[in-house]
Amino acid sequence: MRATIPPLLLPWLLFAALLSQRPRFAVPIRSAPEARTRRRPRMLFGPRRINHARMKRMSHDPDHSAGPADQRVANDYDGFAEAYAAATESDLLNAFYIRPAVLNLAGDVAGRRILDVGCGAGPMLEALRDRGAVVTGVEPSAKMLELARQRLGEDAALHQAGLGGDPLPFRDGAFDDVVVCLVLHYLEDWRAPLAELRRVLTSGGRLIVVVDHPFVYKLFNPDADYFAVSPRSEEWTFGGHSAPMVFWHRPLHAMTSAFTEAGFRIAVISEPPPAPDARERFPEELAEVFKDPSRTAFLNMLFFVLEAPQTETVRVNHEVRQTMSQI
Repeated sequence: MRATIPPLLLPWLLFAALLSQRPRFAVPIRSAPEARTRRRPRMLFGPRRINHARMKRMSHDPDHSAGPADQRVANDYDGFAEAYAAATESDLLNAFYIRPAVLNLAGDVAGRRILDVGCGAGPMLEALRDRGAVVTGVEPSAKMLELARQRLGEDAALHQAGLGGDPLPFRDGAFDDVVVCLVLHYLEDWRAPLAELRRVLTSGGRLIVVVDHPFVYKLFNPDADYFAVSPRSEEWTFGGHSAPMVFWHRPLHAMTSAFTEAGFRIAVISEPPPAPDARERFPEELAEVFKDPSRTAFLNMLFFVLEAPQTETVRVNHEVRQTMSQI
């Protein structure tokens, strides 16, 4: 008699098989020679964990800056803002992976009011504005905010603020979309930040979230407890300035539970490929990643599109508008 595998066990068996195969990806990105840690700077994958792309410090105190060497502040971007912005402007993981994927998920944004939380030097805001969106950015780093204002103009709607502290300086339902790109991993507790993001979204609005893919943490840390929400720390160096960085690993089920408990509906979970022209711009890097020419994606980030539920009034008004447009 042939044994069968219970259907509920199949996902876990597949995950176990994935963990048993060490990845082959140790790809130096040569556009940022000074960067020694995390995604945007040097590596797609490697034994020292993944290099992080667009990571913005979301602090309780948006006015703090780096202190003396013996009193260094974790996750502080002010000390290397210009070097960081330059290194991540046109690299593979930002310009040819994360930003194109977010823009693709956002779709037609003409006329939509969009908030970028952790906007950094403003490349995502600029891309959204070029597509017709009405954009607003918040960023806790004062120097990053200066760079964003230089890019977007003095009249740009930019605010020094972050998640995890005071409420965002906006009325309820102020935005049609909110982009939170590699921000949440700085926070141990997502409940209050997600509630605040839900508050500033209009009924029926979208929250686009980009996070570290949680499976990658386990792939490169096989002895770690994948299911535990746990901190990890690294040292970043940009422009000759080093700073300690602290992040929080979160398993997939903890992410999805946090989203639904905050009142969001998960509309999309995506593991996208890089932009089509990435192979031409970064042939050596991607030749190492895609040893099999048929492959088009790599395991690195996880993208979500979350929807704020519509109230009954909004739903009825939308149906009336649709009906009127057909008359």
